[in-house]
Amino acid sequence: MDEFDFSRLDGLRNEAPNQASQAKETLAMFQMGLDRHNSGDLRSAASVYEEVLRRDPKNAEALHLLGLVAYQAGQPVPAIDFMSQAIALSPEAAPMYGNRGLALAAAGRQEEALADFDRAIALQPDLAAPHHNRGAALQALGRTEEAIASYDRALQLNPRNAGVFNDRGASLRALGRRDAALADYDAALALDPKNVAAWYNRGGTLRDLGRVEEAVESYGQAVALNPDLAIAHHNRALCRLQLGDYLGGFEEYEWRKRCPTFDDPRYGLERPWAGERLKGKSLFVFPELYQGDVIQFARFVLAAEQAGARVTLAAPKAMHALLQTLSPSINLRGEDEAGESYDYQSPLLSLPHAFKTTLESLPNAPYLRADPARVAHWREAIGPQGFKVGVVWQGSTLPYALPLQRSFPLAALKGLAALPDVRLISLQKVNGLEQLHTLPKGMAVEDLGEGFDPGPEAFVDTAAAMSCCDLVITPDTSVAHLAGALGVNTWVALPAVSDWRWMSARDDSPWYPHTRLFRQSVPGDWTAVFDEMAGALKGLR
Repeated sequence: MDEFDFSRLDGLRNEAPNQASQAKETLAMFQMGLDRHNSGDLRSAASVYEEVLRRDPKNAEALHLLGLVAYQAGQPVPAIDFMSQAIALSPEAAPMYGNRGLALAAAGRQEEALADFDRAIALQPDLAAPHHNRGAALQALGRTEEAIASYDRALQLNPRNAGVFNDRGASLRALGRRDAALADYDAALALDPKNVAAWYNRGGTLRDLGRVEEAVESYGQAVALNPDLAIAHHNRALCRLQLGDYLGGFEEYEWRKRCPTFDDPRYGLERPWAGERLKGKSLFVFPELYQGDVIQFARFVLAAEQAGARVTLAAPKAMHALLQTLSPSINLRGEDEAGESYDYQSPLLSLPHAFKTTLESLPNAPYLRADPARVAHWREAIGPQGFKVGVVWQGSTLPYALPLQRSFPLAALKGLAALPDVRLISLQKVNGLEQLHTLPKGMAVEDLGEGFDPGPEAFVDTAAAMSCCDLVITPDTSVAHLAGALGVNTWVALPAVSDWRWMSARDDSPWYPHTRLFRQSVPGDWTAVFDEMAGALKGLR
């Protein structure tokens, strides 16, 4: 967002007292305050503005500038109060509405901010800043097309504002218009080569486009300009991992611990394990991210035990029955276990870095096992007839998962269901079950009923049932990792640009030797993926 220009005294002369000597003295004080303000000395500038108000309690500009100081100091609530007082005294001052809008937006009051930007525009239509800030408020409200229109107007008024190009790029990216977004980030950087946000956003857009090597370079520019920008390190790490640079990628992935969304206090535990000899030592490992990540990286817990450690793994209680099959001697605790009385501690996803893992040294799968009694139960329930394909189609509906296309329509499997002797058996849980009741005519998918994983233990029936299938088909879900960890033959349907762990342009996975990858050739188009699967499935029959 843009702040209004407050560095000139043109508008202050109308606010100064009428007496000439007082006006001259007040202007001099304002100039001193503005000089300090522009130099970044907010506290000293505020003291000057407060002195102006002591002499003239109804000086609207001093109230306005005090509000701006509060906003810049990260205190939007007092900023709103000061600026509201200023507007009450000077209701036709566009910059005051504009800056109060910034404070309102910072306080999360986007609708009120939008009203203030509209009022500023009505008072001074030729000011670029309120159009820019209006666009940001609209984007925050999810009104992306309108936001782009506001950014367009801001650029008509000031075509050399790198910040507007950067923000419009973010809106274009949100609409999936990635090439246009990239052009905007490039335009921003042409105007301001040291714009960290533009380098960072450009990196994300390049990764969206599958240009991962270039994304690494763009994130590198952001890091060079701001070496402490943890999220840029984090995202560059994911790109490096996607490219197969596991040594460097997992090392840089340690920066996640400084990102706001990675806020587990256990990152600060003493005695973190950094690869020291484990024989005879106790190691506490705590979980990160989601269930699929716990399954995927559990192999490193087993590797730590095999290296001689007495391992305690904190994990969701519902996963204990599954995870106990790693090794009966691994000690399982609740996922919130503190882990203070051990020789070493480690987050789960730091283990690959401590082990100095490469693509070639990944611990082998399978490493989990299905419960034999449950396997026997589901083998009888499913029966021996036909070629049995366990199917999952709906992944997480959390916001993080949606851009990665971790779902596809169940109906997209119609061609596979039509193959002779093929039985589709639903392994789906919770999300997407309603699609079983809206199948295309002639398509059948068998439902395993209410007795399928109904209790508090997660995945135990899923593991057993998929072990009774000849093949599992799934998008990028926790089931893909479960099947891979069990050594079940698995086909994973992936979007054109997938999550880092599936790498790029490969149809196999170094993590799971029994897994085959099918990728979109055109973003958003699943038809070719399942046509390819149908052809491959014919070859198995």
